[in-house]
Amino acid sequence: MEEVYDFSIDTLGECKIPSPIDLATHLGHYKAKFVTDDSWVRYEVNVFGDSVHHHLSQGADTDIPWGKKNPPNMLEKAGPRRLIYFMPQHVNAGICTCGGLCPGINDVIRSLVRCLYHRYKVRRIRGIRYGFSGFFPETGLEPIDLNPVVVDDIHKAGGSFLGTSRGGGERVSDIADAIEALNLNMMFIIGGDGTQRGSLEIAEEIERRGLKVSVIGIPKTIDNDVSFIQSTFGFDTAVAQATAAVAAAHMEAHSHLGGVGLIKLMGREAGFIATHTALASHEANFCLIPEIPFDLEGPQGFLARLKDRLAASKHAVVIVAEGAGQEHMKSTGKKDASGNIKLNDIGVFLRDKISEYCKAEGIPYTIKYIDPSYQIRSAIASPADSIYCERLGSNAVHAAMAGKTKTLIGLLNDKYVHIPIKLAVQKRKRVDPTGALWRDALDVTGQPMLMVNDPDKMTLEKKPH
Repeated sequence: MEEVYDFSIDTLGECKIPSPIDLATHLGHYKAKFVTDDSWVRYEVNVFGDSVHHHLSQGADTDIPWGKKNPPNMLEKAGPRRLIYFMPQHVNAGICTCGGLCPGINDVIRSLVRCLYHRYKVRRIRGIRYGFSGFFPETGLEPIDLNPVVVDDIHKAGGSFLGTSRGGGERVSDIADAIEALNLNMMFIIGGDGTQRGSLEIAEEIERRGLKVSVIGIPKTIDNDVSFIQSTFGFDTAVAQATAAVAAAHMEAHSHLGGVGLIKLMGREAGFIATHTALASHEANFCLIPEIPFDLEGPQGFLARLKDRLAASKHAVVIVAEGAGQEHMKSTGKKDASGNIKLNDIGVFLRDKISEYCKAEGIPYTIKYIDPSYQIRSAIASPADSIYCERLGSNAVHAAMAGKTKTLIGLLNDKYVHIPIKLAVQKRKRVDPTGALWRDALDVTGQPMLMVNDPDKMTLEKKPH
């Protein structure tokens, strides 16, 4: 029987104010299409037996304290509501971006501002500079007043128009103080897993103070590892950019006797970029990801398999995710500002190990190592990502205007939905080693299912870094 989740969304109160969208589009027979709070999207598309009927009939008997609205495993559909919570002319909205760069950040900012300004006639929109740092008095960073003219062309550049930073989310009380001092009543926070944990704590602190502030998260992680979300923005662009890097590495490798093209891609705990790039490029012979441990030495290890490939085809292309193979290196024991363990550089490590091995084995070789990570992160969003960001931003505004809070906006089963932040940050999405995606990647690369000498001692359930 499938696992049961409660996706019920918190709200600030009853919506009583007619949406200006209805007034603006109610012309003749053309009427706005609104979404009701009892419109849901199933989490699992596949239905096994009568599990849905079982959950609907037995949900009250489970250990989960069901909310008043959502049936089990049903997500609230995103979109504009006919009645909204906030009076638009009283809205004072804030936007901030946190964490590392990702293609599409500026597209999301632009969408938020334009929807607030044009669709709801909100005239007070503040951009918080350099992530959570912009909330702290000691930084001296004043908010930026935003309007459509200011943000009109920002999508044509990569990076973050508002600036970004890691960390600071633990200073919950200080951030709540700043939100209160700025008189904000809705806050849009663009960031990854750690940022959204901070968003939830900020929303809870605001709630404890009795303030009516909507906190809406737009999940930003290039690794595509946020649970319950089909794909995070920037991922499509990342795969496109990474595929170009693989093509360059393949040309270099193919042009040399014993040529090895080694490309390191993003993916701390999830190998989605590496896996999708292998599928998109059709030129990788090995794809190493955090979810699949591998041995370096021994007859079944990676180096021996690489030797076989070079003997047969005279060249090889290797894609490795940054979080792969960390078990072969001594832990740094250090953390970054976001609280993540600092990883060793698997790309440099593999480059040196391949070189040492080929020399010892007397194998002619040339290694071309490419790390396009920062080039990918700072890229302009692809058309597909730009469209996605536009729709994420507008749906985030609709959610906030309806008084939703502690909520992420995401795409699931090709539908835009509201996801409780508390649920989304409980665990990260990872490539399933037994799933169809990884099976297809194995078919494309031709690498063995496992590169280990003793499969009985291997576990695919690795601890997070």
